[in-house]
Amino acid sequence: MKKILVTGAGGYIGRHIVKKLCEMNYSIIAVDINTNTIDDRAIKLIYDIFDCDETVYKKLGSPDVCLHLAWQDGFKHNSELHIDKLPSHYRFLRYMLEGGLKHIAIMGTMHEIGYWEGEIDENTPANPLTYYGIAKNALRQLVKILVNDKDIVFQWLRAFYIYGDDIYNNSIFSKILKMEREGKSTFPFTTGKNKFDFISIDELSTQIAYAVTQDKISGIINCCSGKPMALKERIEQFIKENGLKIRPEYGAYPERPYESPAIWGSNDKILRILSSKG
Repeated sequence: MKKILVTGAGGYIGRHIVKKLCEMNYSIIAVDINTNTIDDRAIKLIYDIFDCDETVYKKLGSPDVCLHLAWQDGFKHNSELHIDKLPSHYRFLRYMLEGGLKHIAIMGTMHEIGYWEGEIDENTPANPLTYYGIAKNALRQLVKILVNDKDIVFQWLRAFYIYGDDIYNNSIFSKILKMEREGKSTFPFTTGKNKFDFISIDELSTQIAYAVTQDKISGIINCCSGKPMALKERIEQFIKENGLKIRPEYGAYPERPYESPAIWGSNDKILRILSSKG
């Protein structure tokens, strides 16, 4: 039975993935600076991975797999913290690999690609336009160099537009819920015409859990639905699903210049992984 280390295990995505991996009966070492929200079936460790040394691999249980989710300010795309923390991510992962780690999986993002119209696959060139995208893409490139010509499984799990458990995710959906609770009847928004690849947190957790518990398919793996959907359509659906009264004021804000009219992921690799797991 594989021993899987999950960093950032107490975060929005981490909590769900740890739960899924525990349901699959894997041995989970869940690491974060706060472990209160993590599934009790996991081994929970309060540990700052950015304050580590060469012994960190052994200190964290010498896992078979490291799923690196830890990241700060993920919803603030131009926070300088993304750039400031990049060396710390690299140092932690380098120490883990030098310590003996043979399978590493890291959370990526569609924002690595930058402005792109159409489907994204593993060969789509990256040209990030935000600090978040730049930092993530740089980390991918750095780790790729670290594992080059070594017998190490490297998976880059590229996520797209996540929804679900919206009270905790700080997305537009969580903001809508907050404004509804505050009694607001409307909220200003863009035209909502941009199309994205939406994936629920439950489906994302399943895809990631299945991906990291196999080692035949590696490299960049899009964790996505493979289908574009207009943001306006998804918001209307969200309002209806949750019985909300609040309404969007479309066109109040311009579209963000670094977001394309339509962008979605190729799900060929993840579908092969899901089918192999039955």
